[in-house]
Amino acid sequence: MKISGIKTFEINPGEIVGPGRTWLFVRVDTDEGISGWGEATNSGAGSNTLIKTAIELITPDLLGEDPADIERLWHLMFRRFSYLGSRGLPTAMTAGIDIALWDIKGKATGSPVYDLLGGRFRDEVRLYANSWFEGCESPEDYARAARERVLAEGHTALKLDPFREMTATHHMFSDGQISAAGEQEGYDIVAAIREVVGPGHEILIDAHGHFNVPTSIRLANNLFEQSNIAWFEEPVPPESFDALKQVRENTNAPLCVGERLFTRYDFVPLFRDRLVDYVMPDTVWSGGISEIKRIAAMAEAHYIPISPHAVPSGPLSLIASAHAMTSVPNFYRQEHGMRAIPIQNSLLSEPMDIANGVIALNGKPGLGYEMNEEELHARAT
Repeated sequence: MKISGIKTFEINPGEIVGPGRTWLFVRVDTDEGISGWGEATNSGAGSNTLIKTAIELITPDLLGEDPADIERLWHLMFRRFSYLGSRGLPTAMTAGIDIALWDIKGKATGSPVYDLLGGRFRDEVRLYANSWFEGCESPEDYARAARERVLAEGHTALKLDPFREMTATHHMFSDGQISAAGEQEGYDIVAAIREVVGPGHEILIDAHGHFNVPTSIRLANNLFEQSNIAWFEEPVPPESFDALKQVRENTNAPLCVGERLFTRYDFVPLFRDRLVDYVMPDTVWSGGISEIKRIAAMAEAHYIPISPHAVPSGPLSLIASAHAMTSVPNFYRQEHGMRAIPIQNSLLSEPMDIANGVIALNGKPGLGYEMNEEELHARAT
């Protein structure tokens, strides 16, 4: 079997991902008529257009290759643009094709991808809810949404960024501080949610790397003391492990980072220096199914749970992550965006089985799902 073609599909999923953002899917075709699907979606307006171009540039290097040689082809793709830097854009490009190659291998062998990865460690993949707070402004709004959207769907864990004041600088780092009023609003929102969901529900806080060291320490400790949060995510920007270490040494709340770290190499300092309690690589952004399995194995050696990031991506990011997490022992929970489920399902040959806070894979060969090309074309950018 040989790779005979690679096609990209950049689509507009609508307002659920924000202005200018898209989703990017990849189809890898073979000369035996088996095609595999992958996803290469990244965040930020324009990102996926760049990744799409990179896939088009690397396609001639892959034509005629055996799609079964996933490991070798991963390294070929990863090193293709290494003189520009091998993180971010190259890893998303690599992931889109890597996921499709696993889909092809599963279809060719009649096995679901998780069987190729070592088989099932679990039958269902636990989820935590994100993107459930659309339209919320006050603590009362968040409490109501937690009850009517999250608890009603059977979730036992949710995530949010309660510091609404920081939205204006979400895609940059300013001075790393927050006003007293903005800080208190965040505390009040989380407290209102805790009152509704009860003491056993896990509340995960995403700080989005907005804060400097002293602010991160104060916020994490206060939220842990007041509302017993389950983790404080990305307290500081991802570029400084030294800053993360200082936060780690002065906080009681469990810490989680990883969505803006790329490949196993970026995770080495986290494990070596014991900087986190959880890791959350994004299956697409970090390099695909192949790479997240490696990161999971590294985390397992340190008894650190892995909890893949997946928002604001499309359905194959979630499905690929679920296959990988089905097969690893040290799994915590998989992120998913509640608001995106309808549009995600409309892009698939059949809807995902998401209920009562878990996703159950369908057991079919490969990823188990085909993409709805008619819908992809209708939403093409």
